[in-house]
Amino acid sequence: MRALILITLFLAAPAIAGDIVTSPPSAHPRLRVIADKVQPEALRQTLTRLVAFGTRHTMSDTRSATRGIGAARRWVKSRFEHLSSACGGCLAIVTPTQTVTGPRIDRPTQIMNVVAIQRGTREPDRVIIITAHLDSRVTDVTNTRSDAPGADDDGSGVAAVLEVARVLSHYRFPATVVYAVLSGEEQGLYGGKRMARYAREHGWQVEADFNNDIIGNIHGIDGVVDNTHVRVFSEGTKSTETPKQAAYRRYFGGEVDSPSRNVARFMAKLAERYLTNLHVMMIYRTDRFGRGGDQVPFLAAGYPAVRVTEPHENYHRQHQDVRVENGVHYGDVLSGVDFPYLAQVTRLNAISMAAMAWAPAPPRDLTIHGAVKPDTTLRWKRSPGAIGYTVWWRDTTAPQWTHSRWFGDVDHAVLKDIVIDNYFFGVSAVSRDGYASPVEFPGEAGSFTNLTPAPLRGGR
Repeated sequence: MRALILITLFLAAPAIAGDIVTSPPSAHPRLRVIADKVQPEALRQTLTRLVAFGTRHTMSDTRSATRGIGAARRWVKSRFEHLSSACGGCLAIVTPTQTVTGPRIDRPTQIMNVVAIQRGTREPDRVIIITAHLDSRVTDVTNTRSDAPGADDDGSGVAAVLEVARVLSHYRFPATVVYAVLSGEEQGLYGGKRMARYAREHGWQVEADFNNDIIGNIHGIDGVVDNTHVRVFSEGTKSTETPKQAAYRRYFGGEVDSPSRNVARFMAKLAERYLTNLHVMMIYRTDRFGRGGDQVPFLAAGYPAVRVTEPHENYHRQHQDVRVENGVHYGDVLSGVDFPYLAQVTRLNAISMAAMAWAPAPPRDLTIHGAVKPDTTLRWKRSPGAIGYTVWWRDTTAPQWTHSRWFGDVDHAVLKDIVIDNYFFGVSAVSRDGYASPVEFPGEAGSFTNLTPAPLRGGR
């Protein structure tokens, strides 16, 4: 009886100040509900409407009510307005604009992004963005008149942005969620540059940009048919890294632990847990060889960003005049999009954004110590809304975080008898309902805090 009383008193005793004995739940049924709300038919209807504009070339007609980039922009804006009405005015719609000329724009042309902003309830300046580009093209990048359906490149991404907005606008998040349809990508990533500049002008702390570009095709030019994988491209080292930071990173590690890379890991884990038969291929590159997308200007501005793309592209359906030659069909037409697959990729975006927006921000100013010691110590600044932190580690050659230990509401952790030299380490912040931030790697190489970027160029 005495032993039983002692055990009872021990269990009833309060936890050590700042510590929580058990971690919050790690399973989130709400994410499955969000995934289930994505509708392939809604994506089909959106993409059918986009293709019906004939061409969405950056320099195409802006006055017609039925054809060209202007009509397409107005239609996207009307869709955002409709979604905002359905959620009680939860979306603020803005159209960041600039006039540009350049190698692929031979006359001054207005670049207009159409953006819906869902303000966060607690941290409105912490921002998670999904982007896709509205403009399309044919073989001649300056051809503004020929039909350029742009079904997969990048009508598929725009359809995903609008569908994610439809689903997530009925939820409320501590962080701000932004749905951005960009223009001018094919002429030089102008929409991405303008959006990154808008984020800086408004003091946004961008935690991630999910750039979706070419996400609806499953029939590769290599003969592979694949509806179970999606590629997520992420930069290895920050494009804003200074020489001093590069020297530190070369010596102590971080080449594969940029915040963008840990966003990709975050997405891969969510797909594994909450989606059926969709697997993330983490590609350790900023983008495909010799090509780029609107995530690149975000990276140049110091913001974490990834590119989401189908695993096996069909180049006959990209940047091509619509035609048939020697029995080969060319052109980016609607029949080249698989809507069940597009829905899967859209689900990945929706649950990734929701999980990140419900989680606290990654801890700031994370440092690591343990030279010539048996233990590893990590220190950080607490994140608003976090009730505790998970410390992660993995072999230096492992692609994913493999080991973890929960800590409560503290600003440091000591891993006893885990030697600093043998592993990579990181920390994620966890909310009361168990949503965890992406893992942050120690030092500038892994910091989600935006660095001071080089001046953004492009446009005037």
